[in-house]
Amino acid sequence: MRPHTVHAVMAVKHIDRAKSRLAGLLTPEQRGLLVLAMFADTVAAATAVPEVLSLTVVTPDPAVAARAAELGAHVLDEPAGAPDPLNAALTTGAAAVRDRFGPAHLLALQADLPALRPAELTDLLTVAPDGVRSVIVDHTGTGTAALLVRDTSADLAPRFGTDSARAHRDDGAHALAGHWPGLRHDVDTPADLDAVRALGVGPHTAHILGTFGFSARTGARIRTVC
Repeated sequence: MRPHTVHAVMAVKHIDRAKSRLAGLLTPEQRGLLVLAMFADTVAAATAVPEVLSLTVVTPDPAVAARAAELGAHVLDEPAGAPDPLNAALTTGAAAVRDRFGPAHLLALQADLPALRPAELTDLLTVAPDGVRSVIVDHTGTGTAALLVRDTSADLAPRFGTDSARAHRDDGAHALAGHWPGLRHDVDTPADLDAVRALGVGPHTAHILGTFGFSARTGARIRTVC
């Protein structure tokens, strides 16, 4: 295995249940389209990094599954009936990676990082210490943008959810410092959307926001979304 290489895993829930905190800004259909666009930009940035050897996407949503397959990801169904679907999906994806590739380093990555730059992931993979689990805390200081396991036998042990940064640290993960604004900035609220637009989103997100009538200026729209 080459130094710094990983296999990435993402979990994406049903798009019709996603981004409820954007309900005052976008319709349900628009939110679904935005989720798919941000997912595509996140995948494009991650798979542009040579050290990312594969991407596995776990989802119950056929639209996400189809888009992931188009983008070259290995797609798995979300486990049915899990009490904690997100972490169960990531655990399933991690196990599938090691079933396919053998001992491997693992990277669990949020799927809504439209301002992610390949250089940020490259730097993260370069500086992350060997033999430990590392957490990349998100822009809020409480969430998790990514979880990296630099140990080919250690479990991924995802603890995504409320106050996940603390949960990952309490479980032994090392919080990594680094100036990675695109990596740290997922999108849940209108303010988050403004922030990633200021950073510069990928082409899929830029295009779909343009169809919604957003101008290039942060926070502005050129027509009413209806």
